[in-house]
Formats: sequence, structure tokens, C-alpha cells
Amino acid sequence: MTQQRIERAKRDGADSRRAGPRRAGPEPARPVASVARALSLLDVLRDSERELGVNELSRRIGVSPSTASRLLGTLQAAGLVAREGQGPFRLGLGLVTLADRVLSRLDVRALARPVLVELMQRTGETATLSVPGAREAITVDSVPSQSGVVSMARLGRPSVAHATAVGKVMLAFGGGPLPRERDLRPLTERTITDREQLAAEVAAARRRGYATVFGERELDVNAIAAPVLDRDGALAAILGLQGPASRLQDLSRLLGELREGASHLSGALGAGHAQGPPPTRQQS
Repeated sequence: MTQQRIERAKRDGADSRRAGPRRAGPEPARPVASVARALSLLDVLRDSERELGVNELSRRIGVSPSTASRLLGTLQAAGLVAREGQGPFRLGLGLVTLADRVLSRLDVRALARPVLVELMQRTGETATLSVPGAREAITVDSVPSQSGVVSMARLGRPSVAHATAVGKVMLAFGGGPLPRERDLRPLTERTITDREQLAAEVAAARRRGYATVFGERELDVNAIAAPVLDRDGALAAILGLQGPASRLQDLSRLLGELREGASHLSGALGAGHAQGPPPTRQQS
């Protein structure tokens, strides 16, 4: 791919010179040979397991050492490559800054929308997207089930930390403290109201990478949720599936699709390893 990029730029440049003067008007985008060569250097350094010198880099992209040296000097001035003294080259920290800017501008709702649609289509259940708040996660998007009996998700509705699958994921992966004993209000006869029991449930969610509820907020609703992680391994969002308890007695049948969706979305946000739980944090 590296050599093809350079050769294509050369051919386009030659074609441009043979064609003579152009008429006024919009021109198609054409690759610039020097830019293509500089990008090829970045490609080579990205794929290499070690730092590389000027001669090796020039050989790999098919240019003279003097040309490679000029290109590397320009990239080094921009922080895109780096070296110690007169040693070999490696990728520079300037690339990290660029990557951070790209990732910071990603709209998790826009990225998640097709994932939600596919989750609903594959499972037949309502798919939800929630984002972490100060204390609770907030539902920001959903795709309702097309079944006759539907569990609807209300946008803007905060999770209940101790009584929803989304809330348990928030506790397990968000790093916040467990609710106080007096805040564990019973919402149904199945709601967890004992702090030690909740701590055990959250620890289990961390180990397995997902959380479930069986009628703990509403008796007729069961749900399962999984974390979406960003490039730093922090909780960026939460994907969930929910449905009527009469139909969702076995939540494990949804797990594969849910984890695949969360993995895909985590990858889109820059996570290197989508569904491995992050290091255990102490909660109090």
C-alpha cells in the first residue's frame, strides 16, 4: 500500500504535466507526491516493531536517503516523528494529540445509533444507550422492540443505581461509590436494599463484564447492560437490552449480541480491548 500510494502520486503528477494548462473550474483532488511519501514514512514506522534509521526508511519507501531525510525533518518539526540525537526514528507524540482531538469530537450517539438498530433487529428487544452522569447514567437514545408487547425506554430518564442493569454497570465500571444504605429504596419486592448484597452484585458485574436485573425497578421488566469503554479504558456509555419479564426469563440469549455491540462501539471510540473489565477499583 505504501509503494502504491507513491507510484499513484507520481503517475498523477506526470499526467498533469502532459495535459498542459487547465481550464478554470473545480479540479478533482489529486495526491501530492511529497505528502504521499511523508505519509508512507508514517505507515512504515507504524508497522515496524523497532525504530528505523534514514537509510532503512528510504529503502522501504523507494526514495533517496536525502529525500527521506528532508521528509523526516519536516515530520519531526511537526512532532509526528521523533528521535534521540542522531539515532533512529519512531512515531512522535504529535500523533497522540491529533488522535485525541479526533476522538474528542466523536458523537457517541451518532456512532451508537446503527448499533442500537442492529441490536433490536437481532434480538427483537428494546435497545438503549445511556451515558454516565455525575451520580447516575442517563438514557439518551433507544430503539424500541417491534414486538406486540414492548418495554419502552424513556429518554432523559436517570438510572437507579441499585435497581437497573444500566445503574449496576455505572457502579461497576464508573468508579463511583456505592449508594448509602438509606438510599437503597425498595421499588419492587425484588429490589436490592442491602448494601453488602449490592456490593457483591456490582463485583460480579465487573468480573463478567455485564449486569442484569429481574424485575428490580419494575416487576414486569428484565434487562441486561454492558459497558462501552473509551481509549483510556474509562466508561463512555452503556448499551442495554430490555423487555417484558414474561418473554425475557433467560437473559443469556441476549449476551452475545450485546457484547458484540458494546465491543464494536468501544472500538469506534478508540478502545484497544473492548470488553475486558478494567482493573478493580475500591468502592466504599
